[in-house]
Amino acid sequence: MCFSASASFITAGITGTIGVVALTRVKGPREVPLAATPLLFALQQGIEGLLWLSLPQAPDCSLSAPLTDLYLFFAEAFWPLYAPIAVWLIEPKVPRRHLMVACMGVGAGVGAYLLWRILGHPHFATISDGHIVYVTEHGHSDVVGAAYLTATGLPLFLSSQRSLVVLGAIVLAGLVAAYAFYWEFFISVWCYFAAAASVAILCHFEWPWRSHKHIANA
Repeated sequence: MCFSASASFITAGITGTIGVVALTRVKGPREVPLAATPLLFALQQGIEGLLWLSLPQAPDCSLSAPLTDLYLFFAEAFWPLYAPIAVWLIEPKVPRRHLMVACMGVGAGVGAYLLWRILGHPHFATISDGHIVYVTEHGHSDVVGAAYLTATGLPLFLSSQRSLVVLGAIVLAGLVAAYAFYWEFFISVWCYFAAAASVAILCHFEWPWRSHKHIANA
């Protein structure tokens, strides 16, 4: 999380716990990627917590650089492909699955492009005004931003399952808030809001599990 090391580690602990619980509620292997999403958010927040600890000591030290690379990999290259796949795997309606495949294609393209940018262009992380800023050579265009949003958010709105549409609304609200109020720290704040949405993922698995348990005990 972009506000402090303790906030990052607390968020990592909470989302990690949510992920463990969600994984105990899955009914089959196709549900595992979505249920594991909070755990991956926890890992990402833990990485940023370590950055909070390392950057004040030596921004260019051997630890800060790989942590920055790893965080940017998750934030920019990993989620555009992983997110649509996780939603596609549990979508029961074929026409919607076809649309999600298109989102996966967009995600693969934008993820590959952003990974190329991470590996081949200068970038670094720094602390500014109580936030971590990820500085890249030329920033990203509106086209790249739109493709990223299409890959990560649109599959949720295409879902036939109401809980995932709610998750999409939470993610979109976080995106708008991060863009409007934290533009310079957008990557960090946006990922925090996405991590906070892990509660909606837990609800997606928890409600059917409770309903099934109630019926079984009736």
